[in-house]
Amino acid sequence: MPRDSEAPLPAGEASLPASEVSLRAGGTQLRAGETPFWAGRLPRLGILLAVVAVVLSFPSMAPSPYEITVGIAILNYAVLSTSWNFVGGFTGYISLGHGGFAGLGAYGTGLLVTKTELPPFAALFTAAVLVAAVAVPVGYAALRVRGASFVIVSIALVLILLLVFQSWSSFTGGSRGLVVPRPFPGMLRAEHHRTFYFLFAALLAAALLVWWIIDRSRFGMGLKAIREDEDKAQSLGTPTYTYKLVVFVVSAAFTSLAGGLYALWFGDLDPVFQFSILSGAYMVLMALLGGVRHLYGPVLGAVIVGYALEYSKVEFGDTPLHLVVAGLLLGVVVMFMPDGVIPAATALLDRFRKTGETSIREVTAAELRERRGQRNGTEEVRDSERSGSGSGTGTGSQT
Repeated sequence: MPRDSEAPLPAGEASLPASEVSLRAGGTQLRAGETPFWAGRLPRLGILLAVVAVVLSFPSMAPSPYEITVGIAILNYAVLSTSWNFVGGFTGYISLGHGGFAGLGAYGTGLLVTKTELPPFAALFTAAVLVAAVAVPVGYAALRVRGASFVIVSIALVLILLLVFQSWSSFTGGSRGLVVPRPFPGMLRAEHHRTFYFLFAALLAAALLVWWIIDRSRFGMGLKAIREDEDKAQSLGTPTYTYKLVVFVVSAAFTSLAGGLYALWFGDLDPVFQFSILSGAYMVLMALLGGVRHLYGPVLGAVIVGYALEYSKVEFGDTPLHLVVAGLLLGVVVMFMPDGVIPAATALLDRFRKTGETSIREVTAAELRERRGQRNGTEEVRDSERSGSGSGTGTGSQT
């Protein structure tokens, strides 16, 4: 009895040339030039583990607490842009008003701590639940329009919140600001920054995990159908409005968590900064720069844009040159990388990573003749075997 390694090939594969015979690896048949499914995942997993190791070891490698604060700012940007990408990446709706949800989360956390004396992190999650509840009627009204109308509605939301929190000074502090007590009063400032660095990293990991789960779910497929063609998705039975509202609320909740955690870390809130249209514009820019359809696109965009903004603020002070930097980055994205850095880099790598499969135009005439000769030879052998077996059967029947 032949061993597994000597088992005969199926009839469909026996007629192929040796260069095209399937390879058997662990019970999976692979064409020549193809790679196992795990071969492409191992480098990605290695890169991911390396990035996680760098992120976790950054506080111990930072030469001063200032570098840790820059890392916290970048992580905060990454959480905000990832939270925005729940709506922008899945449904294609561009919202410039997500800064309003971050401001609501920040002020909600601060007011719950100062007015009701809730523990800081209980106030953080309570504020997130309240902001998610507020997002339901907001999304119910805003998601009835599309395109530029939705953008205008989202901008109006931020401006209304700015006027309310500036005018209601007896409750919110108005333009005087709101001071939020530190959650760890006995902790030194360097250790305070280190602790919040890991808290922001944990929140980013949670947002990425939820985005990844939605991306691979039936709910995520429905959201992508909305992004590609909402009318067609609705005609095929997808509850488009419900799907949009649910993901809008999820996005608002994560955005408010980022804003509330920022309030506990920074400790000083100003309506002009918290309810700024620029915050929403930065979220959009970061997500577009990295790639809205990719899990790590907003994170990469946050690293690039966040570092550029912090560097320009340090080098040029309070001048508006950091806005010039943001505008230049946006122009580069729109002109040269409309799909983002990650899709552009992936396409570039695919050009250099050619497999053994080639088109007919890349095969020489000599190679084509050789392949045809091999196939004709195999077909002649098979025909002779069939004719031999047929004549043997006829002789046996005459006998």
